[in-house]
Parts: sequence; structure tokens; C-alpha cells
Amino acid sequence: MIEPSPLPPLRLSAPAPPDNTTRVDAAVRWTLTLSALARLVASGEAVSKADLVAAAGLARTTVSTGVDELLAHGVLELDGLRPTAGRGRPAERLALCPRGGFVLVADLGAHGAHLAALDLSQRLHAHTHVDIDVADGPDAVLDAIESHLLTLRAGLPGGAPVRAAVIGVPGPVDGRRGVPVRPPIMPGWHGYPVTARLRRRLGCPVLLENDVNLRALGEARALPADQAPLLFVKVGTGIGGGLITQAGELHHGADGAAGDIGHIRVRGAPDIACVCGNVGCIEAVASAAAIAVRLGSLVPGGGIATINDVRAMVSRGDATAVGLVREAAALIGEVVATLVHFYNPARVTIGGSVAAASDELLAGIRAVVYQRALPLATRNLVLANSVLGEYAGVAGATVLGIEQVLSADGIGVLMGARRS
Repeated sequence: MIEPSPLPPLRLSAPAPPDNTTRVDAAVRWTLTLSALARLVASGEAVSKADLVAAAGLARTTVSTGVDELLAHGVLELDGLRPTAGRGRPAERLALCPRGGFVLVADLGAHGAHLAALDLSQRLHAHTHVDIDVADGPDAVLDAIESHLLTLRAGLPGGAPVRAAVIGVPGPVDGRRGVPVRPPIMPGWHGYPVTARLRRRLGCPVLLENDVNLRALGEARALPADQAPLLFVKVGTGIGGGLITQAGELHHGADGAAGDIGHIRVRGAPDIACVCGNVGCIEAVASAAAIAVRLGSLVPGGGIATINDVRAMVSRGDATAVGLVREAAALIGEVVATLVHFYNPARVTIGGSVAAASDELLAGIRAVVYQRALPLATRNLVLANSVLGEYAGVAGATVLGIEQVLSADGIGVLMGARRS
């Protein structure tokens, strides 16, 4: 059963096929060509053989042979006719075949996870939200995630397997090794073989990514291409950032640490100890968790406040909570202003539960950024709340999963090619 999707159509990237000067084995070259053709169709850049000839820069016979092979293996399908200019015969429209397989996604936050199953044409077949606490450790959390993903898989239409799974976690990761790397709010997760474990249970390739990176990618691919470069700033239990290049791709840096902004020390911040061991980190003084701690100390009678309390009180305009959010926004704005100078994004997106509850956070960050950053960096800058909200991570995971399936590595598996 296909569910109503909370996501708009997402743009997929389409790398060019290898040119004739690239020295690769003929079989490898053909696999790269098939991958490029499939991704051009999936991205919407080319929806007919004639379009593919122009977009891929390949000979008409090469495109025709490749498309016929992709059709024969159920990667592509014919989707009606597309009118052509003049009096020519309408061209057959090509589309990605939804029966080619499924992608499972798990977007984990500190206290909850969105899980979903989608086919290769981005149609949502199942979605659920589960309560978790990453502080419970990887075994307990992944037991729950695996159980729910297997339940989602069991409900999918028969005949097409799960081709890939993508999991996002709220901490730094080494994507190549598939392990978290000293995640401050995830005790016990450092070096844990997340992808290896899930690969054994799910029987498919698994990608591990930082949760804010997934949100940044999802946001960028839901927006027009001219909104990149993009900086995504999530204000939640911690504070994290994700960077998208002008080409619409994630920027990981040399070791995957790009965008880990939560442990920048901000000017004027109090010397509050951070979970990373330093003091005055922006995460320690301005995250939703930090706001909740301060709120608990200020409300009549004292006590403990939660992030949900902060969100609820801000949404109804409580003066104390709003004041604390404005103070946090001013500090976050200082960091964002610095990043705007450094990265010169076209768009800065603010996400997280506090941002969704009220415009106070966004307004406070905007005020500081436009005051502190120079005109050249801000004259065309868009600074806005997330357009996808809590589903941005699911969107990014969907993009990663489908692009993995259609990659040169994935397309051979999809078409039943034998590996040596």
C-alpha cells in the first residue's frame, strides 16, 4: 500500500558517463554508462532516448543499446509518450521503474527515529516514528530499529527486494568504515560497527550518515538548484551543521567532520562545561537542551524542564522561554555569521524542534547575521526555517539510498550482473 508522502519530489544528481579518454576496462565503462543513463532519467534531466543523447553526450546507438538493456532488466520503464516539437513522432517517455526495488531509511535523533520504506521512484510505502534514547547504547537502540525496519520490509509488495538502507545518527561518523566517531551525546557508540550489523540483518548495502547531513541534503534536493551552496543548522539536543556544495552534493571534508559546528566556542558565551570536555561550546550554551536546563532553573519552584517543555512554552508565547530562546539565537547568530563569511552559502536553513515551534529563533539568528556579516556575503542570502521540517532527514536518506542503488556499484547488482 502506498502512503501519502510528506515529501515533495526530490532532485537526484546525474554524473556524466566516462569520456573516451578515461582508461577503464570495457565492462567497467559500460557499467558506468548504464549508471549515468539511469541517473539522468531518475533526475528528470532526460526522459527520452533523444534527451539522453544530448544530456550524456553519447552516440545514439550507445544510448539505444543502454536504454534497451535497462528496460529489459526492469530498471527503467516506458511511461507514455512525450510530444516533440514540429511534426515528428512523439518520443517514448522513460521513467525509473518502481518495481526495481526498495530503500529503507532510518533517521535517528536523540530521542526518536523516523523510519520509512520507499521504492526507487520515491513513492512512500510505509512510515513510522518510534521513541528511542541514543543514550541507551547501540545494542538496545539498533535492536529496536532493526525490529521496526524488518516489520516495514515484511509489509512491502512481493517480488522486489530491498536494495539499500540508510541510517542517520546524531553524531560524527566515519562513513567509509560505517561507524560513529566519539559522538558526544551517544555513549557507547564510538567505533560501533553500525553498517556491518545492519547489513547482516537486512541483507543489503547500508550507508551511515550524520543526521544533520541528511537534513541538509534533503532540504537542498527539495529546493531549486540555485539555493545551493546551502548551510543547514539544526538546533536540538545538540547543535549541528550540514554543508551542501553548489553542485548539490554533501561536503564531508577530509575525514567527515565538516559541519560539526556544535563545539565552536562563541564570543561572549558563558563558561559552561560541554559534554565534549571543553567549555563555552555553542551546543553547551544555546542548544534546545541548554535552554531547557536554564528554563528549569528559572520557572517558579525550580525543577527540571525538557525540550518538549521549551517547545510548548515558546509556542504559546511564554515570556521566560521566549527570552531564553532569543538569548540562544543571538549566540547562534554569531556562529552563523562567521560561517556565512567562510562558506558564502546561497541559503542558510534553520531546523529542529524549537525552530518549528516559533519564529523567535529564526528572527534572532537573522538579526545577528545581517548585522554582523558584510554586505557581499548577505546581499542575496536566504535565511529561513526548514521547508521539510522533521522529514528533512528522511528526504536526505531517500536521495542517498536511491543514488546508491543507481551508482556504478549498485546498478550491476540491480541488473543481476556477476561480480568477479
